[in-house]
Amino acid sequence: MLTIGCHLSSAKGYTAMGEAALSIGADTFAFFTRNPRGGSIRALDPDDVAGLTATLSSCGFGPLVAHVPYTYNACSAKDRAREFAHEAMAEDLRRLEALPGNYYNFHPGAHVGQGLERGIELIVETLTEVMFEGQRTTVLLETMSGKGTEVGGRFEELATIIDRVSSASPALSGRLGVCLDTCHVHDAGYDLIHDLDGVLAEFDRIVGLDRLRAIHINDSKNPCGAAKDWHARIGEGYLGSKELGGGIAVFQRIVSHPALRDLPFILETPHDDLAGYAREIELLRGLAG
Repeated sequence: MLTIGCHLSSAKGYTAMGEAALSIGADTFAFFTRNPRGGSIRALDPDDVAGLTATLSSCGFGPLVAHVPYTYNACSAKDRAREFAHEAMAEDLRRLEALPGNYYNFHPGAHVGQGLERGIELIVETLTEVMFEGQRTTVLLETMSGKGTEVGGRFEELATIIDRVSSASPALSGRLGVCLDTCHVHDAGYDLIHDLDGVLAEFDRIVGLDRLRAIHINDSKNPCGAAKDWHARIGEGYLGSKELGGGIAVFQRIVSHPALRDLPFILETPHDDLAGYAREIELLRGLAG
């Protein structure tokens, strides 16, 4: 059965997230490690963590995908912004040891005019400093749409970061992976509609499918290559709408593809309540067969 969930609020704690996931038929979910627009973070409550751990174990959940807040920029041109990303990521990874075996997903960052090479250097520097030998969380670099000065819009950029971190700190190599976002790679110019096999073959050649650990499953409000990163509900964007050149069969191929179907899928589609995610979870599970 497809392992799928959505982003859930952590405002009521860890146990409540597990209960919310079960209420919509999810068996994985994503959550921000702290306030997504700031740096505040609550102290870990061991009983709360234990409550979620029990749910994960008894209900057969797949890996969770903790998500870095959007305020982190590991390759910012501003010293304090980089320092904050460094401090917060280091703290996040230590805290996630309370939920071992899960994923920590982050947007590589935007170099804001410093140049791609400098941006990659700063991301590598951050990762080699915040990750630690023996950690039980796998850090996932997210595929990006290529808007502005984002790093990660091409598979080659992610491969370079992974290779350099692995070379600098071989012990960290096994704890690095990629989360592929369907909206982002479509907006970056990869043709998921007509050539999913070709896109995955290119990813395998450049990064390696063994590094692919999770999928953000989203439709896109933009045509292929627009480099804008505007998510749409499944079936309502250029990927899933027949009228816009795609079709629901695009998503059927994605969720049932042999290279992808056993990975955790996370919805990041725009909904006002959990009922919308429940409908999409049911839809995608039906497509997966």
